[in-house]
Amino acid sequence: MFDLTVSIVRYKQSFEELKALVDRFSGSKLKYWIYMVDNSPVPYPPELVEMFGDRFSYQFIGRNLGYGSGHNLVMKQILDDTKYHLVINPDIIFEKDILSKIYEYMEQQDDIGLLMPKVLNEDGSIQRLCKLLPSPLDLFGRRFLSDSSWTKRRNEKYELHNFDYASVLNTPCLSGCFMFIRISVLRKAGFFDTRYFMYLEDYDLTRRVNRFSRTVFYPEVSVIHGHKKESFKNKKLFMIHISSAVKYFNKWGWLFDTEKNQLNIKTLAAIDKVKQDH
Repeated sequence: MFDLTVSIVRYKQSFEELKALVDRFSGSKLKYWIYMVDNSPVPYPPELVEMFGDRFSYQFIGRNLGYGSGHNLVMKQILDDTKYHLVINPDIIFEKDILSKIYEYMEQQDDIGLLMPKVLNEDGSIQRLCKLLPSPLDLFGRRFLSDSSWTKRRNEKYELHNFDYASVLNTPCLSGCFMFIRISVLRKAGFFDTRYFMYLEDYDLTRRVNRFSRTVFYPEVSVIHGHKKESFKNKKLFMIHISSAVKYFNKWGWLFDTEKNQLNIKTLAAIDKVKQDH
């Protein structure tokens, strides 16, 4: 039984980038195993795969299954083999000791099913990845009406600009760049929804996990994320993002989403309470 299993989904990332990520796990006190699913058109040569070390498995798919489907291949394999599972992006940088710190915190807080640490840009600024569950106006407004003052005010609320990222927050909308998941809760919530090729699969999974446990932002440790927001620049990725948004609202509701409203109210109330306590 492992303390932690890890899944990484590759699509054309260089060997150097992913070797640097895998190396960050070495020396961890945890008993871990790393799985890489390669959705790239060309695999790594065997001699490079061997260089990832002896706690590593590599699976070349030969076609791009998508982000969630790639991680699902791993999660379906490890349900009986580990206590926690980490979904991590290839462009994450972290200090080795944070894994043990998160593990110990999760062991002490058995009502947490999913944890995301503080995520920083390369310049040390905070990425505002804690959000409310979105409405169509939140997602489409910030894309097509981003210059309007109304949209800016709405976006500040959606992105929780009144939250200072200094305290633990239970919020049902977290980023998929670093998801530390309790396996017993994952069994109940299910895997990534494969109707999303990429984008919004993390929001979908987080809100499902939140039905069974807390899904928290944990500020005591941090990682660096090379967040490129490529769908804002790349037309193909932009269309994939729009497609995922349509699928998300087809599933959860365009106009009526009672669960979303209730969870968002709880999140805002929790932030207000923290501000009052301070």
